[in-house]
Amino acid sequence: MRGLYLVTPNWDDTDKLLEVSELALRAGVALLQYRHKSADAGQRRAQAAALLALARKYQVPFIINDFVDLCEALDADGVHVGGTDASVAQVRAQLGRDKIVGASCYGDMALAHAAQKDGASYVAFGGFYPSLVKKYAVTTAPDIVLQAKREIALPCVVIGGMTPHNAAPLAARGADMVAAISSVYQADDPVVAVRQFNHLFGA
Repeated sequence: MRGLYLVTPNWDDTDKLLEVSELALRAGVALLQYRHKSADAGQRRAQAAALLALARKYQVPFIINDFVDLCEALDADGVHVGGTDASVAQVRAQLGRDKIVGASCYGDMALAHAAQKDGASYVAFGGFYPSLVKKYAVTTAPDIVLQAKREIALPCVVIGGMTPHNAAPLAARGADMVAAISSVYQADDPVVAVRQFNHLFGA
């Protein structure tokens, strides 16, 4: 797990979602997460199934934000859980050992240690910067990445308002993946944006 961690926006236009996602996947994405907080169940399943097919085409792991049952139904590669979702331990028990289980740890190393103990596949920290998509307190200190690399034996993801420019100090501190939504999906040229993120990792 290293490089750009692409997270989808709350787009109801499935054709546009797939078009931009494919451009990004073709340019080089390490992990794709489907996240659409306002979709109904039918739309969510249809979009997730279509994105899963795209991810398989480009051999990129595909995970679903929060909806464990949908992950199971589609045989997606895993789930990402936040602080108000099911626990890492619950999700790991439900999905088994072979699926990816990601955990939001915000700016809290205790959450990261607990996630590792409970079977997480990676830990995600942030927000580091203001986001166009998610509303949260921007209180995570960049040096938490250094601490995580010392204390946590899992890949470290950084999230929250990421651009190729402001993600650079976090990549330099050892972040394994940078999660981005708007910087790719709302970019004038998503391919260029993806390549700029991947440049942070020497790709």
